[in-house]
Amino acid sequence: MIKNIAKMDLLIALYMFCIAVSELMGAKTFPLLQFSWLKVNASVAIFTIPLVFTINDVITEVYGRERTRSIIRSGLLVVALIFLFSLLATALPPSARFASSEAAYDAIFHFSARMSFASLLAFAVAEFTDLYVFVKIRQLMGARALWLRNNVSNFVSQFLDTVIFMFAAFYAFDKGISENFTFIVGLMIPYWLLKCAMSLIETPFVYAGVRWLKQERTVSGRVHPAPAAIPSR
Repeated sequence: MIKNIAKMDLLIALYMFCIAVSELMGAKTFPLLQFSWLKVNASVAIFTIPLVFTINDVITEVYGRERTRSIIRSGLLVVALIFLFSLLATALPPSARFASSEAAYDAIFHFSARMSFASLLAFAVAEFTDLYVFVKIRQLMGARALWLRNNVSNFVSQFLDTVIFMFAAFYAFDKGISENFTFIVGLMIPYWLLKCAMSLIETPFVYAGVRWLKQERTVSGRVHPAPAAIPSR
């Protein structure tokens, strides 16, 4: 089945899958590492969020900035729709058959609504930052050192993503500023470092993805132009 899907369509489907799964299931954390007294937990979204940025970089490298911008806007629309539909779904009264599970349903998806709102803010800033940094480095260095622009853009954008998301999703308004800051920074730093590690691990997949996607640039005897010189703003 997969072999009959166009490569670009497959990448976009994977991109949207990662976004949807992160929104709906990202609230769960699991124990990842323990160093003496330090316990590091991670959201299950650690497996999907870095892949979103990797796909961004692959598409930008092959098809250029404008194509990636369109996909990012589509992703933002998906996040917004999940947020709005979560509000609608939890506001509707349950039928008698599902009344007993309504409290659990609302508890899960009310939290998902806040997660989606936090993600919408973080996603918008981080995705466009990732694209901007990636393109700027490419303008300065040309087509060489894909690994550098991929990882630098990911490190910067995922730092912003982590800061904005953690404060928007986990700031407790019934707690003091100092307590909130200590808790969120303690959660944020290891999580960002994990994202950076995932970016480094995925670097070979960026090279493989670029080679794989470039094979589809020839369609009906025509070759789509590669973004050898991405214009500045």
